[in-house]
Amino acid sequence: MTRTFLIDTDGGSDDVVALIMALRSRAVRVRAITTVAGNVPVEQATRNVLYTVELCAAETPVFRGAKKLETAQWFHGRDGLGDHGYAPERRQPETIDAVDAMVETVLANPGMEIVTLGPLTNLALAIQREPKVVPAIGRLVVMGGAPCCEGNVTPAAEFNMWVDPEAAKMVFRAGLPIEMAGWHLCRGRAALDPEDIEKILALGTPLAEFVIRSNSVAAEAYRAQTGEIGISLPDPIAMAIALQPELCLSASRHHVDIETASELTRGMTVVDRLNVAGDGRNSELWSWALEARVKTHVCWTLDVAGWKAALHAALA
Repeated sequence: MTRTFLIDTDGGSDDVVALIMALRSRAVRVRAITTVAGNVPVEQATRNVLYTVELCAAETPVFRGAKKLETAQWFHGRDGLGDHGYAPERRQPETIDAVDAMVETVLANPGMEIVTLGPLTNLALAIQREPKVVPAIGRLVVMGGAPCCEGNVTPAAEFNMWVDPEAAKMVFRAGLPIEMAGWHLCRGRAALDPEDIEKILALGTPLAEFVIRSNSVAAEAYRAQTGEIGISLPDPIAMAIALQPELCLSASRHHVDIETASELTRGMTVVDRLNVAGDGRNSELWSWALEARVKTHVCWTLDVAGWKAALHAALA
């Protein structure tokens, strides 16, 4: 049975790879793509998504969403795709706002799956606008967070959570069936190494060339940031897990909250990994989670060979 996806994305160079994986999958039907500001301003994110949909010869509707002013153009390039001049030839975004489209799509497809690849602004606004979307969502895969490890935009916070932590807090507290695929999953062996890159380029397809070329600036930024060589692809890894849940080799369920008040740790994903939220010194602060039994499924380790095989298959 074909599964139904809605993808919310901020249109950076790793986002478009994730979109290709979903649009080319026979296992899912992507009913809508909504865009949000993050890696680049929302107008540029929308153009990048439209270009990718055209490249995949898909007709999936694209809805422009929330605007925020924090970006990661230093990592992905000014246009988010390595500054190589990619632009859609014919596609335009739909006239309906992304938040309205998200509400309508979810309510019309109860039990559908949502994959978020950027800040959670659109989804938080959708929950505010129509709380009925919460029980209608069957599964929510969130690329974001740095559970119990260092962040990539501050020492404590991963970019998607840091951009709009208030939205993230709302989403994580809503009681949704969240599966969190954090930034830690894309590090080390999970990044595309030179051999992986050559293998993809050897496919000789426009999609393969686009995936590697659009991430050229990101590869250099990743090396400068971490000292690691390769192309790090957090969003495609989250999408691979969304498509093939078995690629998450180890996971556990915990109370998770997002810090919004601290200057030092704003945007931090606070994971109750040792289950101490219910202790007397913590229970009042965590009462919202304890009373409603709200927990998040946190993925800790990845089937690296399986993830790379899934990406290669999507581009072949």
